[in-house]
Amino acid sequence: MADLGYVFRRIARMDFGRMFKVIDKCHNKCGRNKVSLFFDCVFTGLIYGAGYMDFYQFRMYDMNAKEKKTVITRGVNNSIVRKYNDKKSIYKFDDKIKFNEIFNDYMNREWMEVKEDNADDFAAFCGRHAEIIVKPVSQSCGVGVEKILTTGEDLKALHQRLFKNGQILVEEVAGQHDAINAIYPLSVNTLRIVTLKNQVATALFRIGNGGNVVDNFNHGGMVTRIDVDDGIVKWPAIDKDTNVYEVHPYTGYKLIGTKIPMWEEAKAMCVEASKVVPEVGYIAWDVCVGKDRPCLIEGNNYPGYDLYQLPVHREGNMGLYPHFKEIMGDD
Repeated sequence: MADLGYVFRRIARMDFGRMFKVIDKCHNKCGRNKVSLFFDCVFTGLIYGAGYMDFYQFRMYDMNAKEKKTVITRGVNNSIVRKYNDKKSIYKFDDKIKFNEIFNDYMNREWMEVKEDNADDFAAFCGRHAEIIVKPVSQSCGVGVEKILTTGEDLKALHQRLFKNGQILVEEVAGQHDAINAIYPLSVNTLRIVTLKNQVATALFRIGNGGNVVDNFNHGGMVTRIDVDDGIVKWPAIDKDTNVYEVHPYTGYKLIGTKIPMWEEAKAMCVEASKVVPEVGYIAWDVCVGKDRPCLIEGNNYPGYDLYQLPVHREGNMGLYPHFKEIMGDD
């Protein structure tokens, strides 16, 4: 059974209006009676630690008890985070400047911090890189990330704007491998490689879409699963609106069968990086497949479990919890 303390805290903060809208969506998907779905959703939350969005997104209304038990739900994911990620150390991942300092050896690109008094350094950086990526240091899900062409810009004014907006992390644009660029050229299409106890637990491929310059699932991107053993995409991609893609709509690229370049190097890099801060043992790494080597983009100390087990990527309607348990062993 799920941690009852966690369940009751979730109930106290629950948006019941949104929950009933989600039940409506479930009904539209499967045709089941809404009252039956409501009680199934509540029961699934109590027993398996699933939020109502888990219930909808993982189609748990179409799963039996044996199948539900295999899903990494919000409650299960939280328990793994609590077990392996020391609260006193997670700031090393939350603060993007601190992260870049610690993991600089794996970044494989130039970066700098915008400060009030370093406009000249910023101008020199832009002189070396005509195109830059700017990020706020504490946001997530692609919020506040911009790609800027600096040619012809008033660099002093741009420096002031970035400092004022808190977009103080400036990075050289990570050049991606031609094979990845061919799939969707407007964004850096990143790998999401999840490590648990210094082992690769699962891996995903995030791809931009719709003219967006970020590949984030919450900003119009799509995601598919990578076979960890051989680095091949064997499933279609899906976006947040549950549209499924076997072919990328922007380029016409066939997704299934894609072989990720330098896959073994990317895995090895993440395993090595996972040992740098041993107090944080459950990490989702975002990796760019560069032209000649993988580049670390960032590490997430609260891995987004919502992407792991989407129905279109499941085998036998089973989730990944049994596999994660194998890695955790007797801990």
